[in-house]
Amino acid sequence: MKKFFSSALARGLIWQVVGWALGAAFVTLIRILMGLKPLGIFFFTEPAWVFGGLVGAISFLAASGVISDWFKWAKGEETPEHHHDPDGWEKFINVSLDHKVIGIQYTLTALLLLVIGGIFSLIFRTELASSGLQFLTLQWYNTLMSLHGMVMIIGILLGIAGVINYIVPLLIGAQDMAFPRLNAFSYWLAPPAAVLLLSSLALGGFDTGWTGYPPLSARAPVGMQMFFLGVFVAGWSSILGALNTIATVARMRAKGMTAFRMPIFVWAAIATSIIALTATQLIGLSFQMVMFQRLFGMGFFDPAKGGNPILFQHLFWFYSHPAVYVFILPGLGVISELLPVFVRKPLFGYRWIALSSLGIALVGFLVWAHHMYTSGMNEYLSTPFMYSTLLVAVPTGVKFFSWVATIWKGKISSPIPTAFLFVLGGIVVFLMGGLSGPPNATVATDLQLQDTYWIVGHFHDTLFGGYVLPFFAAIYFWFPKATGRRMNETLGRIHFWLMTPSFIVLTLLMMRIGLLGMRRRIADYDAALGFDTYNLVMTISAFLIALSVLVFFINFFRSMKKGEPATGNVWNSRSPEWQVPSPMPAHNYDQPFEVVGEPYDYGLADSVYVRFAKEK
Repeated sequence: MKKFFSSALARGLIWQVVGWALGAAFVTLIRILMGLKPLGIFFFTEPAWVFGGLVGAISFLAASGVISDWFKWAKGEETPEHHHDPDGWEKFINVSLDHKVIGIQYTLTALLLLVIGGIFSLIFRTELASSGLQFLTLQWYNTLMSLHGMVMIIGILLGIAGVINYIVPLLIGAQDMAFPRLNAFSYWLAPPAAVLLLSSLALGGFDTGWTGYPPLSARAPVGMQMFFLGVFVAGWSSILGALNTIATVARMRAKGMTAFRMPIFVWAAIATSIIALTATQLIGLSFQMVMFQRLFGMGFFDPAKGGNPILFQHLFWFYSHPAVYVFILPGLGVISELLPVFVRKPLFGYRWIALSSLGIALVGFLVWAHHMYTSGMNEYLSTPFMYSTLLVAVPTGVKFFSWVATIWKGKISSPIPTAFLFVLGGIVVFLMGGLSGPPNATVATDLQLQDTYWIVGHFHDTLFGGYVLPFFAAIYFWFPKATGRRMNETLGRIHFWLMTPSFIVLTLLMMRIGLLGMRRRIADYDAALGFDTYNLVMTISAFLIALSVLVFFINFFRSMKKGEPATGNVWNSRSPEWQVPSPMPAHNYDQPFEVVGEPYDYGLADSVYVRFAKEK
């Protein structure tokens, strides 16, 4: 425990609380001196809580030491290029400049948030297992439902950052990310953001759903402001991480690695980073405007003051629909990266798959208003947004056809490795999300489906197939590279066969009751509608998914110490990181390599992708 309390994480959390209290007290003192009412929830008023939350986040960053090098540089002091990381688990709760450590920090934080968000869903899913209010009040149901959405989204963003941070420099032959200190700073923004987000539970919660639409968000308790502030801070992490990824790929590729010799996951990372870099500001801006409306009486979204609540939806969805592609493009990249390894065939249509990621990213900026057909926006906007939304199916379809062609007549080993099971599961579940999407794009059908459980089922299929299952595939695949040990295949298969069929049942029933008329984001429903049995089966499915995640964690932590040693190329991959011993050396590649062939020419005699300097 002594090592934990002396760590950067512990110092940061302690000083976040101290800074929060000092910032709130400062505003309270000013209000007292001005003769204003000082009291509010837990003594502090809303402005005090918001300012204190901001000061607390800054205090976390200062106390953790993540900005210490920049202060030293400003004073003219020498700063080392690399920090000496402690041995063992302590390195993951301290500041490190090693992209591999940062990637694991992101991944572990993402897993923690996904567990928290999953627990929230189990609580309100249990409430929905039968009609009538069982044990949750309407306010608590709304708060848990709303937090489930945003906590899971932040967890997904951090998981994506973890995979990109760990894998991209290895795939392109770089020693680290282009800006190691900025990379560390990007990660250490995440813990205070998570604390701010979760603190909304203690400050009255909120009832808006994860979207935070005004006028509800303009009237919600103080917890709404913590929600906004947490997402705002997390958004900076996403923006800075995207900038770093683009710079790394643009400037640090190995000799001979032209654009169309890059691994396909790198293409996915670039497309993702372009979206995150250019669009994340919009959700931050929309949330900031509601914050200012509450704090300073500004009327951005208040019709009585000349504002327009639909403006919020335009700003919010301009980021939040492309954000869906931020979530799924890395997952689709993982599928494309791993598929040829396990079927022992070249990736069919490599260039088409690479360019389709950029196509999805581009078209994704032109579709946001399909979320707003029922909002009251000008009707003439519906038709162009309907066609642009349907157009997304073209680059997405390119990936599916390429995957099927790659699998066709492939040489798949038996038994199927767990990582490949999750790849196949991701393809199937994402296809379900894709096929259930066009009815939401066309105006006539969306008017009937909007805000029903059909939308919930479609959205979960898209995220689960496009991110969650590929995320697990990536963990099972690269775990030997990070630890030098393999995860247990038997436990891995139990994880897969518990999770995937249960999830398919869950989302199919969501879409079924949505077609029957059940609304989303409600805490109760009429027993006469006949939804009780459906909801009971959905709740059981949700708990089976939770059980599968428990099996995964048992496998994950057990394999770190007792897993089968795996120091060589355990997957017989052509990728450069598997050509060196595992776990990965501290500085990645002691010998630089040159790209001399195509990345996915599996099964072709005498084909070489990379050649290390010592081999010449």
